[in-house]
Amino acid sequence: MSYYPLNSIPDYYGMDALLSDEHKLIRQSVRDWVESFVMPQIDQAAHNHSDLPNLMKELGKIGALGPYIPEEYGGAGLDQISYGIIMQELERGDSAVRSAASVQSSLVMFPINEFGSEEQKKKYLPLLASGEMIGSFGLTEPNHGSDPGSMETHFVDKGDHYLLNGAKMWITNAPLCDIAVVWAKNEEGKVHGLIVERGMEGFTTPETHNKWSLRASKTGELVFDNVKVPKENLLPKVSGLKGPLSCLNSARYGISWGVIGAAIDCYCTAVQYSKERKQFGKPIGSYQLQQKKLAEFLTEITKAQLLCLQLGHLKNAHIATPAQISMAKRNNVKIAIDIARESRQILGGMGIMGEFPMMRHAANLESVITYEGTHDVHLLITGLDITGFNAF
Repeated sequence: MSYYPLNSIPDYYGMDALLSDEHKLIRQSVRDWVESFVMPQIDQAAHNHSDLPNLMKELGKIGALGPYIPEEYGGAGLDQISYGIIMQELERGDSAVRSAASVQSSLVMFPINEFGSEEQKKKYLPLLASGEMIGSFGLTEPNHGSDPGSMETHFVDKGDHYLLNGAKMWITNAPLCDIAVVWAKNEEGKVHGLIVERGMEGFTTPETHNKWSLRASKTGELVFDNVKVPKENLLPKVSGLKGPLSCLNSARYGISWGVIGAAIDCYCTAVQYSKERKQFGKPIGSYQLQQKKLAEFLTEITKAQLLCLQLGHLKNAHIATPAQISMAKRNNVKIAIDIARESRQILGGMGIMGEFPMMRHAANLESVITYEGTHDVHLLITGLDITGFNAF
């Protein structure tokens, strides 16, 4: 259970009045699940470098996987604000939990729904929505992260199938995945998406060990050694980097909401502790420097909430730009990691203990500030949008 009462979660600018009853019901449902399923075991899972048991199926039960996917394919048909709210509540529990849901939703289900054939949608989406099937997304490579256009993974047409070779790295869910949406170049150098299934000869997923971050999440590689991929597994409705980058835009949007949850967990814990912990005869929350920290935390959380809510409206209207999403992802991850670090100081030595979430969130956010576009890359995306000059 959380250290603080849940009615202390901040809504300083009365944003609840801008949410629908359905949004609030979804938030409460996911919040309750996080309290009952995630909070009691997340510290031990992070310490043990182990994922939460049956996580994907549990996420499927609460409708957190592909919530914006149409109902006919197993999704809930919800709007983008609902998706954001779900990501926020999941990451209040842990970034690893949100990452698992985010990858499944935005990087696996999204491209199949947007770019897949009707047969692919019917075959994969319902199983992914329920968590019975786990997906991963293969774009980043050992030698190519921020520059996906230089990817080396490739496939050739062998008549009745494609032959896929290459490797992907830093892949969430890789060791557990049943399928992987893999982006690779054809003989002409054009990027396409392929659905690779567990069990295809030459397809392996070695796990990445010794992480100091996202320790409650499985990370690994996707390795392809002359893997025969049926031609019907090619995503037919997209070619070029537009495909993977549109997936990343969806995921980055979810991240911008999600990290607010991590910031809220740290903020609420720090507020509660500052009222209970006494030094020099009075609560530490009565001292100016502690109040300065708390006031700044709340200000940044509120700004991030407003940024995401408007971005959600833009997403619902299908007019959100990649640069707008980059701004939200960059800003919100930065404020979240700063709040995690500074709130740890309010707790002093107790801040490093597993009973409190600050160190775990701070370590997780070191990954989040890097993946799906680094902090600096998102800055340059905004700079390009401002000036028209490409500084990459």
